[in-house]
Amino acid sequence: MSTEYLLALTRIPGVGAVLARTLLSHFGAAEAIFNASYKHLLHVDGIGPQLARNIRQFDEFDTCVAELAFAEAHGIQLLVLGDEKYPKRLSYCYDAPLVLFYKGQANLNAQKIVSVVGTRNATTHGKLLCDELVKGLAEYGALVVSGLAYGIDAAVHKACVKYELPTLGVLAHGLDRIYPNAHRKLAAEMLQHGGLLTEFPSQTIPDRENFPKRNRIIAGLADATIVVEANSKGGALITADLANSYDREVCAFPGRATDEYSRGCHDLIKTNRAHLITQAADVASLLAWDITSSCKKGLTQANWLSRTPDEQVVLSHLAEFDGIAIDTLLLNTGFSQSKIALLLLELQVAGIVQIVPGNRCILL
Repeated sequence: MSTEYLLALTRIPGVGAVLARTLLSHFGAAEAIFNASYKHLLHVDGIGPQLARNIRQFDEFDTCVAELAFAEAHGIQLLVLGDEKYPKRLSYCYDAPLVLFYKGQANLNAQKIVSVVGTRNATTHGKLLCDELVKGLAEYGALVVSGLAYGIDAAVHKACVKYELPTLGVLAHGLDRIYPNAHRKLAAEMLQHGGLLTEFPSQTIPDRENFPKRNRIIAGLADATIVVEANSKGGALITADLANSYDREVCAFPGRATDEYSRGCHDLIKTNRAHLITQAADVASLLAWDITSSCKKGLTQANWLSRTPDEQVVLSHLAEFDGIAIDTLLLNTGFSQSKIALLLLELQVAGIVQIVPGNRCILL
């Protein structure tokens, strides 16, 4: 599939991530979309006369070629939805970006990934919580995702650098700049063991409307989103709600009843939209990291061979990891959701597999 045409698809006015996937599903390839007739385009769900004209009149292919050259010159990877290196957790989200721009060393499909978000007006207490949280997460080797903004985001990234834990900054602009500019040094430090990720091409400035789009990536990349401090409104709560919509875990630190920047956390907890946590160990328990680290993964050859061929396929994937999301099993095996459910049920009854929090399964 031509990356140039995929980039072009993301630049068509009015065609977002969801509609882009619809078009690809209908035509099979990005190039075929641009070669389609106006009449054929109108047969696609969600495509009206204006969008059909936008596609037919698109003439910015030179810009897409220049973007590819810019990425190559600056060591930026283009991650295309469906490719092996594309973040698998994010790919399960219905509105996952078609193309991501990535620079760094972090494994975007690491076994343990959490996102940490919060207010830009972080208190001293909130920054201390970030430090303690990251220090605890370092024991599990998790990848920590945040948004490189002022406040909680920056505190989390700095703590990760301090404790040598990989951290990923998700940006609301192109990789030709860093916003805020004050975080340029921090971003450079993050590239050593973590990375920077965005769906926006170069020359994209951090417009206000880009941040909610950025937040869905932060939520979609991780098994859990952790809210450290948040007011009753703001980007952190948007990210938490997005994580819930993706069927991911959400956690929040409580504060004192009078704390302005704990109101959002309290609201999430009171409305059962977040688990109350006080330390990294609570997150590890929720996501069954301790269970998966101590599981035996010791199937005997006789037990293995006694299972059906399809069950052996599932077991081979489980044996490779310390715990794998059921969505990942679906993607890796190619089995249908109903078939995976039946196979896992049989393996659970046999005492070989266990389903743990976070919608993941492990070998016993």
